Amino acid sequence: MALTQTVYILMSVAFVVTMLVYPVVLSFARKHNIVDNPNARKLQRVPVPIMGGAVVFIGFTVVSLIEFAIVGDIKLLWFLLLLTAIYAIGLWDDLKDTSPVLRFLLESLLVWIMIPLLGIGINDFHGLWGLHSIPDYVSIPLSIVAGVGIINSVNLIDGVDGYCSSFGMMASIAFAILFYHAGDYAMFSAALFAVGALLPFFLHNVFGVRSKMFLGDGGSLMLGTLLTIFVFRALTSGAPCAVYEDMGLSLPAICLAILAVPVFDTLKVMVYRIVRGRSPFRPDKTHLHHMYIDLGYSHLATSGSILVINFFIVAVTLVSWLLGASIDLQAYVVIAMGLLLQGFYFLTIAQKNKKGGEGSAVYQLWYRHAHNTNLIGTRWWKAIRAAMDSRFLGGSCSDGESLD
Repeated sequence: MALTQTVYILMSVAFVVTMLVYPVVLSFARKHNIVDNPNARKLQRVPVPIMGGAVVFIGFTVVSLIEFAIVGDIKLLWFLLLLTAIYAIGLWDDLKDTSPVLRFLLESLLVWIMIPLLGIGINDFHGLWGLHSIPDYVSIPLSIVAGVGIINSVNLIDGVDGYCSSFGMMASIAFAILFYHAGDYAMFSAALFAVGALLPFFLHNVFGVRSKMFLGDGGSLMLGTLLTIFVFRALTSGAPCAVYEDMGLSLPAICLAILAVPVFDTLKVMVYRIVRGRSPFRPDKTHLHHMYIDLGYSHLATSGSILVINFFIVAVTLVSWLLGASIDLQAYVVIAMGLLLQGFYFLTIAQKNKKGGEGSAVYQLWYRHAHNTNLIGTRWWKAIRAAMDSRFLGGSCSDGESLD
């Protein structure tokens, strides 16, 4: 009990540290013009600072160093070193707009280093298709492909205010529960530290005007790397999560379910681009969150709707386990729901394109409903915005800066 109380205290410390350093980082980003400029593909109308990831990184790092001082586990330092490296890669991309190929190569190198450094990787299927421990010549390439895929799937959902950070919190809480019941307290604490560090950023990103920042590629790649580490830890041979295999729960299935929306959405987008003769790395507006924005949902409602979908996939997976589904069947349930989600996306787009682009009757009804869900302007929204934009929490608006 004392251990879990310490973790909760440190999670609160992460929240406080992140909230306190936010105005400092925001001021630095403004002063040095480290901003994301609007264009035809992006949703914002004014330049927005893109150092939100630095705020999250600082909050997470401070409490992780406190934990290191308490437990003395050297792997915590390697853990932070990896997050530092991926944040640097992402920030470099934010500032210099590096080529996707170079970034993929650097990410692959980072994941390859991660495997021996932390002693983790996808080297145990925990009974899926009758497989357990798998040899290094299979597990290492598989881990690199899966790791780079997870990192970039999280990066690609960072297109709507609050989506990437709220998904990161949801996924981290899910993994925290998984690690807690397995007795893996190192990963349990890391997952909750991430929640504590992400929450202040989420509040500013969604509700702030003067104080708004984006995660940037540095922040989203760092979050994707953190979630990759959680997946690798769960699927490492001999790790504490192996207890779930004896309980009949498919670890590969539940890990995929937790990351279902970004993973399947990214696969859909990449395949769709290739089929249309485009580069899979060329940005467009074919993600699930773009569909919700086009319907007229606010950024918060879009994020909430997608999180509900992802939570539903996790819940159905757990229900299938509780009803006695085999380890293989649980995986097929997740895959089927992921594919159904893509069918839902294309069906909605087809409804939108009917009647010369006006949309079918069902689509127009959904469109009107979406506009009625907008909470911006309500009393509680204005109260939170005022707090986030206050001089203490968000810093003052610089001369000439737009508040729109």
